[in-house]
Amino acid sequence: MERFFLYDEVAETKTRYVSFMGENRRFDLAILQTDRYYGKSIILDIQSNRFAIIGDDDLQTDGYLEAEFNLTSVEAEELRDFLYEAV
Repeated sequence: MERFFLYDEVAETKTRYVSFMGENRRFDLAILQTDRYYGKSIILDIQSNRFAIIGDDDLQTDGYLEAEFNLTSVEAEELRDFLYEAV
């Protein structure tokens, strides 16, 4: 069977690894920045094996971080505060 590629590209990325302790849990993240995804960043939560493509608009959406990273509202607020500075 022949593969049908929608795209197959190599992109330069900038990756920031950061670990911080919030009031309720530790966050170990990899933040990937690239020209793709309309200026949004790929946020990988290394501990939970979850990731999301996130920009400012996503941070302002109620319940987005809670759903994407399976967080409580308190944990999501700690992550949101950090990501506002990081992305």
